Amino acid sequence: MNIGNVVLETPVALAPMAGISDLPYRVICRRLGCGLTVSEMVSAKGLLYKNEKTFAMLQIDPEERPTAIQLFGSVPEELAEAAKIVEASGSDIVDFNMGCPVPKVANNGEGSALMKTPGLAGRILEAMVKAVSIPVTVKFRAGWDETSRNAVEIARIAEAAGVAAVAVHGRTRNQFYMGKADWEMIREVKQAVQIPVFGNGDIFSVEDGLRMQEETHCDGLMLARGAYGNPWLFSQLRAALEGKAVPSVSVEERLQMIVKHAGALAAFKGERTGIREMRSHASAYIKGLPNAAEYREKFHKAETLRELCGMVSSYGRFLGIY
Repeated sequence: MNIGNVVLETPVALAPMAGISDLPYRVICRRLGCGLTVSEMVSAKGLLYKNEKTFAMLQIDPEERPTAIQLFGSVPEELAEAAKIVEASGSDIVDFNMGCPVPKVANNGEGSALMKTPGLAGRILEAMVKAVSIPVTVKFRAGWDETSRNAVEIARIAEAAGVAAVAVHGRTRNQFYMGKADWEMIREVKQAVQIPVFGNGDIFSVEDGLRMQEETHCDGLMLARGAYGNPWLFSQLRAALEGKAVPSVSVEERLQMIVKHAGALAAFKGERTGIREMRSHASAYIKGLPNAAEYREKFHKAETLRELCGMVSSYGRFLGIY
């Protein structure tokens, strides 16, 4: 699959998720078969104001390529300049966020709120495309609410602006992450444009991914919550799409991944911050296992890498693995 001049080994991407799709997790997903990683959303204003923390979000590991840095904002000129900064940082693709539903973003006229102003969205995308030589992509929702489901209109505007690919989350902004994703809307978008379309929403298993592709004819699959705590879903989907046997994941592999992921986060963000952020990841990795609730509570008290690793070893002994 191609996005402009960027070649993906497999048409399965990691969705941008605030607090989750940071560099360490993107590398993990790439190692496990993800075809494209996308960063957490980065503020265009933050880049223009040279905010240190914002610039830190532009870091890319060579191992995760191809990768996209996702920007959010609402001023065409600012997004164009921010896109240039993203290109200069070495990103393969610059993505634009039109899907974030959280009030502090949407109430500022950014993220999913831009679906209410298609004209402005088009001007932003045109400005970004003209500003850079790397591909520009955009992720959006089915619409703002049930009375304004305009994903097809937005997709056509994006294609006309020169965008190289779109990703469609089959929920409206007002749904947030509740209810069921509307895959029919993804199918309609696919029928309406010639550029590649990624389907997003309610892919929690190999069966879900294959069914979405069959029902919508989308070019690629974008995993969000379904990959949280289960990055192996990328390798499983890749195998299924290639007609190979789908690999299983052992409990021991899950526990080993907690240790690896924690070590990577601690090294990247510092032990204090890394381990605190790892608590929720660790809980996600053991979802559905025996006594998971008890050990989730223990994980959320971990302050150091050593403590967390000790808790994982204890859980492994409880499960009879170690």
